[in-house]
Amino acid sequence: MHLQQKQFKQKPLAIAFTVGIHAIVLGTLYFFADAQLPKPPEPLKTVLISPEQLEQLQQPPQELTQAPAETEAPTTQANEIAETPEQIHPVPDQPNPELIKQQQLAEAQQQEAAKAQQEAQQRAAEAAKAKAEAAKIADAKARQQAEQAAKEKEQAAKKAQVEAARKAADAKAAQARKDADAKKAADAKAAQARKEADAKKAADAKAAQARKDADAKKAADAKAAQARKEADAKKAADAKAAQARKDADAKKAADAKAAQARKDADAKKAADAKAAQARKDADAKKAADAKAAQVRKDADAKKAADAKAAQARKDADAKKAADAKAAQARKDADAKKAADAKAAQARKDADAKATAEKKAAESAANNKAQARKIASDAKAKFSQKIYGAWNPPTDGSGKTVGVRFTLSASGSVVSFRVTKSSGDANVDASIKQAVYAAAPYPMPDDPDARLAAREVTSNFRVK
Repeated sequence: MHLQQKQFKQKPLAIAFTVGIHAIVLGTLYFFADAQLPKPPEPLKTVLISPEQLEQLQQPPQELTQAPAETEAPTTQANEIAETPEQIHPVPDQPNPELIKQQQLAEAQQQEAAKAQQEAQQRAAEAAKAKAEAAKIADAKARQQAEQAAKEKEQAAKKAQVEAARKAADAKAAQARKDADAKKAADAKAAQARKEADAKKAADAKAAQARKDADAKKAADAKAAQARKEADAKKAADAKAAQARKDADAKKAADAKAAQARKDADAKKAADAKAAQARKDADAKKAADAKAAQVRKDADAKKAADAKAAQARKDADAKKAADAKAAQARKDADAKKAADAKAAQARKDADAKATAEKKAAESAANNKAQARKIASDAKAKFSQKIYGAWNPPTDGSGKTVGVRFTLSASGSVVSFRVTKSSGDANVDASIKQAVYAAAPYPMPDDPDARLAAREVTSNFRVK
């Protein structure tokens, strides 16, 4: 800014000199344009007479008529001269060289003056034509600059629309990702709820079994302790999820702040573009004003320069404020980046927890399947042992009886009932006797398999 002021202080003399030259040229052009052309000089008619004829012409007519007539011939000649002076023919004399030279010099000077005047008129016409051409070129250039400015403004508007559409698409994609994460969390929560419902159902079944015998109660107590442990783990997981939600809320606030920062940055960018356009328009206007008003005083030029310097200071202050705002925006962006990293870590921890829970569920399912297989194998051995101890009636061949009995942890029979009678009371009684006779049954070592093997439902057919 100081350099611009220094350069402008060096310009007034040059501007004054330029304005003075243009004023002189314009004044000269206007003078020659308004001045009337002088009439061309009329040709001079030269008559050569003798001294005697000059004396006769200078005498008054009375003297010519009253002269004594000594002879007839002179009187007649005088009368003729007095009556018809225009008919006097000059006596041919030798021309005066000096007079001829002066006449020729005067004619040459008149021709030079006419030629100079004609050239001045031609120069004035050419200058007026050049001025008109310059004004025409300036108008064309101004129109071209205005069209270029309008085109650049339209391109900037289109670019802003494209940028707004891109930002809207990014926001929509971010919302979609957020919704997907929320759905994933909801699905995980629903799966956990189903898992907990299944666990509760199993716990209820175990509690019912516990009421039947002390061993079942002991197993139910162990299961309940496990359930409490899982509940504590779930509580810790819920607390961690709440912290994750809190971090997500903080990230959301940081995202909103970053969005505001981007909005402020866009506003600053638009303001800078507007200021640049304003400076460009001001420069164009200044050039046009300089061409249109070259005869203005130096005071007006100084006033315009002061106004421009004030505007420059104002623009510098605005730029300084915008830079400070941009620095704050960068600071907010860094905070958002940290929040994003924290949220990413939270998502990573949540994914790790989900993976661990999935593995635990798979392991539990595998253990449960293994326990079911062990219990099934044990029940098959129970059936073989019962068949070995069964002594059905001889007349009951081909008859089938369905039974259900409950065992203790040690393999003794706790309860027995016939679920489907064979139609023969002796056959039904014999199978009950065989079930009790085959006890105690070999129970599996695995707690879950042993619990599953304690309740047996099977059909026996008399062979």
